[in-house]
Amino acid sequence: MEHNARLRNTGFATFFFSGICAISSGVVVSLLQEQYGFAYGMTGTLLSLMSIGNLLAGLLIGVLPGVLGMKPSVLLLTAGYVAGYAIMGLTGAETLLAAAFFLVGIAKGSVINTCTILVSDHSADRTRGMNLMHSCYACGALLCPVLIAAAAKASTKLAVLLLAVLGGVLWLVYLTTPFGGKAQSGKAKEKIDWSFLRSARFWLLTGLLFCQNAAEQSVTGWMVTYFKGSGIIAGTLAAYTVTVMWGATLAARLLIAFVFPFQQPRKAMVVMALTCTVFYVAMMQAHSQLPAILLLFAFAFAMAGMNPTAVASAGKMTSVTSMGIMLPVASSGAILMPWVIGRVAESAGLAAGMMTNIIPCVGLLFFAVLVARMPEEA
Repeated sequence: MEHNARLRNTGFATFFFSGICAISSGVVVSLLQEQYGFAYGMTGTLLSLMSIGNLLAGLLIGVLPGVLGMKPSVLLLTAGYVAGYAIMGLTGAETLLAAAFFLVGIAKGSVINTCTILVSDHSADRTRGMNLMHSCYACGALLCPVLIAAAAKASTKLAVLLLAVLGGVLWLVYLTTPFGGKAQSGKAKEKIDWSFLRSARFWLLTGLLFCQNAAEQSVTGWMVTYFKGSGIIAGTLAAYTVTVMWGATLAARLLIAFVFPFQQPRKAMVVMALTCTVFYVAMMQAHSQLPAILLLFAFAFAMAGMNPTAVASAGKMTSVTSMGIMLPVASSGAILMPWVIGRVAESAGLAAGMMTNIIPCVGLLFFAVLVARMPEEA
């Protein structure tokens, strides 16, 4: 029991630090764009490269433990936060920035997959455990603009290198955690059950998470740039919209975990999908500061429980292997949409680019309805 609690708490702690490091990328890319003056298309490419790294990490974390062992694999892949942000802090060369965002994505994906297994496998209540884990992420995300804004007053370089240091703290937590060894990983590999690939529920949840990743990552990565570029919110204040978004996310996830646990999670996902779609459409019609901030809060609040509830709904299908397929495939949505927004923004304007994010919001509702119509898991 004590060992289970330690592994679960490691998941909570490292997801907190990952929340700071991963969500800061949206603020950092805006700072780098201001400093080096690259185009919207480059911004979209950097965000998409981070998501490609995130996807690849999910595949690697499912394969490498059988070769290197779990702990060496996690340490190798999560070093990307340190390396990536160190590169961003030291150069503005576009090729190196591309590599840096890719490395940050590798670290982000590795932490997500590792924490999902650590918490889901060692929690008595899976839905509560996953929402609490994602609350830790939201806490980190909530702090990120405060830390970045304070450090950026001195210089952008200092702000980015601070993230490299925090990535190092995350890495040290894993270093001091007793994971299973190489032999244990090999033993687990022999027992892999691939039956989840024949499950309609698995693929519908993967489709739902694809749309959720696409919609949420687009808002996380582009909203600061959009609010600043459109003049809806002043440049210095725009960075704090990340705090608004993740404050709403944290509040919603804590409410789900401790106050209003979902009695019917699948129906709850339909309600969340519908409301976040409505709020996003309304937010795109906002042209002044207060309505924009309130609607961003409402969108984030509605979206907050979707990812942890969907992953928890996988039930018995949750394993290193199934998560190594579900989460990377779902993460491809976070690759596609930020890139699409960047391309549309270059040709038709940033407002038009942001409007395209309505598509995954509607897709989210579509998959949520299909999941809700499925029979209960035996």
